Amino acid sequence: MFNIILFGPPGSGKGTQSERLIAKYGLKHLSTGDLLRSEIDGQTPLGLAAKSFMERGQLVPDEVVIEMISSALDNNPQANGFLFDGFPRTTAQAEALDKLLIQKNTEIAIVLALQVSVEELTKRLLNRGLTSGRMDDINEEIISARIKEYERKTAAVAEYYSKYQKVVYIKGEGSIDQIFDALCKEIDKRIAA
Repeated sequence: MFNIILFGPPGSGKGTQSERLIAKYGLKHLSTGDLLRSEIDGQTPLGLAAKSFMERGQLVPDEVVIEMISSALDNNPQANGFLFDGFPRTTAQAEALDKLLIQKNTEIAIVLALQVSVEELTKRLLNRGLTSGRMDDINEEIISARIKEYERKTAAVAEYYSKYQKVVYIKGEGSIDQIFDALCKEIDKRIAA
């Protein structure tokens, strides 16, 4: 099983590249937001627990999210691997994910971090805001705050995985195909190893 974490600030192209990587490598997309919605919609015990925290305006505890990921892993035994999107966001989450994956006899193979300049991110998000209808994509101050929040939180996660030589920084500017080729080159190196 080949597991990937794809990192990148808002507007870095994670969504576009995730779709292509999933299609090429036969990976299962694991987005914690999608998992939460699915568990809540299915009214599972985990979904009901998550919903009760959310209704009180609280973050869903890491333990609940890890249980949802565990369930998704168990429910997809045929997957070639998983692409983690939006998780882990903290060092504690990274440690919990690693413990879970060890229990499942697998691990994170690579952490791909898309690097894009703040100017380019801002331009992309403002352009996306013209068509997405997302209010957080049309205000430069909000965009700037989102990028800073991303840098604050995920820097520690990248540092954590760097200790295990798993982080590869990829230039996230250029054509979609150029970026995809750079990502695939790094994945292929590890698959062949």
